[in-house]
Amino acid sequence: MLKIRLTRLGAKKAPFYRIVVADARAVDTIGQYDATKQPAIVNVDEEKALAWLAKGAQPTDTVRSLFKKQGVMQKFADAKK
Repeated sequence: MLKIRLTRLGAKKAPFYRIVVADARAVDTIGQYDATKQPAIVNVDEEKALAWLAKGAQPTDTVRSLFKKQGVMQKFADAKK
């Protein structure tokens, strides 16, 4: 099962996250999330994200909320119609 999730990077008390698609074999980075900045910085490769969602990858709750803020989930819903 494919999961779209966050991977924590960065120093102690200075987290930085990558948005990745992970399964048992491989990892594909499709974006970045930095919550330490005001406002938080979110960079998502929408084409890759939509392609992985179309292949059946399931985002975690946190990634789903980030995708909603970026408009990726709306584009995915529109593409399914």
